[in-house]
Amino acid sequence: MTMHLLEAENISKYYGNVVALRDISTHANAGEVTCILGDNGAGKSSFIKVLSGVHQPDEGSLRVDGEEVHFASPRDARAAGIATVYQDLAMVPLMSIWRNFFLGAEPRKGIGPLRLFDSATAKRIVRKELNEMRIDIRDPDQPVGTLSGGERQSVAIARAVHFGARVLILDEPTSALGVKQAGVVLKYILQARERGVAVIFITHNPHHAYPVGDRFVILNRGQSLGTFEKSEIDRQELVRLMAGGRELAELEHELQAIKAEVG
Repeated sequence: MTMHLLEAENISKYYGNVVALRDISTHANAGEVTCILGDNGAGKSSFIKVLSGVHQPDEGSLRVDGEEVHFASPRDARAAGIATVYQDLAMVPLMSIWRNFFLGAEPRKGIGPLRLFDSATAKRIVRKELNEMRIDIRDPDQPVGTLSGGERQSVAIARAVHFGARVLILDEPTSALGVKQAGVVLKYILQARERGVAVIFITHNPHHAYPVGDRFVILNRGQSLGTFEKSEIDRQELVRLMAGGRELAELEHELQAIKAEVG
């Protein structure tokens, strides 16, 4: 039996009578990108909240390095090396890049209660980490608010990798970006993969997922339409499944009938 870095097996989540997830299974390996695809209401948010410790599954199990785990909070998930970068990024726009990079985990110098924020070390580490991820940021002193959306996402990715993320969950990182900035983020997803991180890329856009993905999990109304390795599915089929497949065909049939009646 293959041991995966992170494995979710038959995950189900209920909110009263509402089924958010039913029997969802997938896995993530070091140096691979697993894409979780689905339209609004497909269950993507519920699934990543289970993986990141925000919610506990009602059924099913999670395993890290083959050992079953129970995350009572996001802190537990982070301790296991699972970091989540949400759409809002939790950054302070008026603060510099390097201050945001270490927000809540500042390097310090000195002894006892007089220990001070070691800004020189922080700036040096930020320059090094951004350079190793080949992220082109002109000046780490500039406020985060002056960066483009893609650049902000890249800083968040570099921060997660620096703080030891073995599994990096990205929540719709390209959803509010134009074509060029989305390309920037996709490039840094590949950079994280090259660093040996297991990336879980949540998106509703198959055109963003296919170029970087190694594996694709398609969700629809809380259920899985299947898990496909890249060798098993082409972009056209991925788009078709995302578009609803049979549902889209039924809609086209209905529209043709309406056009015939009007005509």
